[in-house]
Amino acid sequence: MGEHAVKKHPYHMVEPSHWPAVGTVAALTMALGGIWYMHGGPLILFLTGVAILLYTFYGWWRDVIQESYTEHGPVVRHGLRMGMVLFIASEVMFFFAFFWAYFHASMPILSLVAQPKWPPEHIVPLDTWTVPFLNTLILLTSGATVTYAHHAVRAGLQDKAVKSILLTVILGFIFIGFQAYEYAHAAFKLKDGVYPSAFYLATGFHGFHVFVGACFLTVCYFRAKKGHFAPDHHVGFEAAAWYWHFVDVVWLFLFAWVYWWGSFGYNFPTH
Repeated sequence: MGEHAVKKHPYHMVEPSHWPAVGTVAALTMALGGIWYMHGGPLILFLTGVAILLYTFYGWWRDVIQESYTEHGPVVRHGLRMGMVLFIASEVMFFFAFFWAYFHASMPILSLVAQPKWPPEHIVPLDTWTVPFLNTLILLTSGATVTYAHHAVRAGLQDKAVKSILLTVILGFIFIGFQAYEYAHAAFKLKDGVYPSAFYLATGFHGFHVFVGACFLTVCYFRAKKGHFAPDHHVGFEAAAWYWHFVDVVWLFLFAWVYWWGSFGYNFPTH
């Protein structure tokens, strides 16, 4: 190798990649397919876009994982961690907007057009201490298992790390299943006013984040099985764990304000 090709800095200069272009094609195909489906067309174009997107995920993540073996030194890993911190900060602002909309509609002190009664008279809220409380226990448990997995990775205990990550993934998908059940049995629909709009947008986007986090951890599970993570080199899993804890914290706010406070004083029928 010539002297001009020798790397003289600690940074990772990313090689040109075709994956951003492929991902753009996937996004455009999904958008056009979604619009076509909403106007009575078949779903095939949208599903084609989804398939291209999944292929993009697989190929791009595979390349990043391969690059991590040779290119992700201490400086690069620090940059990746800071990037994840900033990403989570942007997600905090994202959910702050939903909470602001919720409180703007429910608290007269924040709005002159707030509902005189919350929830509104025609809304039958979900019972806080049934499925929502169960989901809270599930998500908090998953936070404990992912923390244990993180400690296992740092201690070099691969088998325990693999099992703990798998348990976290299972708990995440159980949470999503219960949320789908909750939506299917809710007494209100998205179009029924400001309460359902705020409720479904806030909890729905959180559920989507749980799904993303569960997929993130699923990739980490297979990587952990192959021994990709070392005590001093596991930024991929570290980012997934941080993201999962963020999802946990957001849910606690949702449970406290949207479910519990949002239905406080409502007389649920006893069974």
